[in-house]
This record gives sequence, structure tokens and C-alpha cells, in this order.
Amino acid sequence: MADKEALRALQNRLAQRLQDARSTVRGRAWLAVECGRRGFLFPLQEAGEIFSMSPVAAVSHAQAWFLGVANLRGQLHGVVDLACFLGVGTSSEGRDQAMLVGFNTSLEMNAVLLVDRLAGLRGEDQLSAEPVDSPAASVPSFVGSRWRDASGRIWQEINLARLVKHPAFLKIVR
Repeated sequence: MADKEALRALQNRLAQRLQDARSTVRGRAWLAVECGRRGFLFPLQEAGEIFSMSPVAAVSHAQAWFLGVANLRGQLHGVVDLACFLGVGTSSEGRDQAMLVGFNTSLEMNAVLLVDRLAGLRGEDQLSAEPVDSPAASVPSFVGSRWRDASGRIWQEINLARLVKHPAFLKIVR
């Protein structure tokens, strides 16, 4: 019970910091999440509400990464397992801290991304850009820059505005 309360308190603090950062940050800023032991950055202006894990009703004939729909605050949202969609993990891997991250309402996507763990907020001043190896034609359009933090961890930016328009993301039926 104490773990759930601590997680709820963390979620509330992150939500408040996210809201504060949206209104005060002048440089680039991201919501950092972990999926399949990899770090990803969602631009703050594209990320939406953060939800605790909720029951998900499965949908027949859907892609393996589309887990189904969840009732979140009275609205149905599609639930996408981000690790599975990106091919960096499976839905059975440690999900004790799993959270659902929504899209900003301006993106008009009634879906949430299942992530393994929230890792806080990151600003441009906390990260350094990683050099681009070589432009790969196979990299999806929603994959942005790579960044390195002070501890040496690599973070991959995911452009949520491009993700919601990507054909593979929109094709939830097998």
C-alpha cells in the first residue's frame, strides 16, 4: 500500500512539474520514460496527461502492440505498448512501475502509451546531443535526435506529433 501511495505521490509531483515546465521552459524540454530498458524522450509540448495503469479490454484482430482500450477519466483510450511497438521489449517484462502517457490534446489522438517507468523531466541544459552516425533510410520519421546525460546514458527522442501520423502506428488491425 505504501508503494502505491509513493507512486501516486511521484505521479502527482511529475504532473505538477510537467505543467510548470510547459508554462516556464524556454528551451527544449522532455518527459523522460523507460521502455525495454531503453530511455526515450517525449517533447513536453506533445506529451499529455499521465495515468496510472488501468484495466485494459483487449481488442480482437489488433496488432500485438495494441493492447486494447482503457477507460481513463470517463473516456476510452487506445493503449499502445510502446516497447513492443518499437521492438525493444515485450509486454511481459517488469511492469511494476508501468504508467500510461497520453498525447497532448492538440494532437487529436485518443490513445496512451504504456511505458515501463517514468524517469522525470529533462531539459536541453542537462543533455548533450549525440552525433548522427549516418542517415539511415530505415529510421522512422518519428525518431528524433539522440541525447546523452551526465551519467552517460543515451536517450532517444520520440516526436509524438509525427508518431500519431505514422502509417505503422495508425494500423492497429493485423
